[in-house]
Amino acid sequence: MKKIKILFLCTGNSCRSQMAEGWTRFLKGDVIDAYSAGIEKHGMNPLAVKVMAEAGVDISGQWSKLIDDLPVRQFDYVVTLCGHANETCPFFPGKKIHRGFDDPPKLAVEAGREEEILSFYRKVRDEIRDYISTLPQGLTVFR
Repeated sequence: MKKIKILFLCTGNSCRSQMAEGWTRFLKGDVIDAYSAGIEKHGMNPLAVKVMAEAGVDISGQWSKLIDDLPVRQFDYVVTLCGHANETCPFFPGKKIHRGFDDPPKLAVEAGREEEILSFYRKVRDEIRDYISTLPQGLTVFR
């Protein structure tokens, strides 16, 4: 069976799109080839790596990349995970889906203790996991 190719796209490819790629490889690697990229490169967010490791998913070998850095250019679906990526996403032949998630660093900007900061990352990590668990059936295009 041919795997579905999905690109998870976010602004900086540092947190949400990296989590989505990691969860997809972990939960759905038998049916989906997952990739992630950003409109810009912001580097890997170490707190995203940390909370994913807590859940048993190692994304430490992933890196922040642009669409042009990807070895694949043809995707069955492009899933944008933030509003900026959705608005500025280049054209892809295939289906584009927007499934926005809060940005953990922005949620945690007022937080003080590390445990409080990590709670925002865990919340988004778990929301992304719940979404990924619906795939590929959950790949619904809304127009």
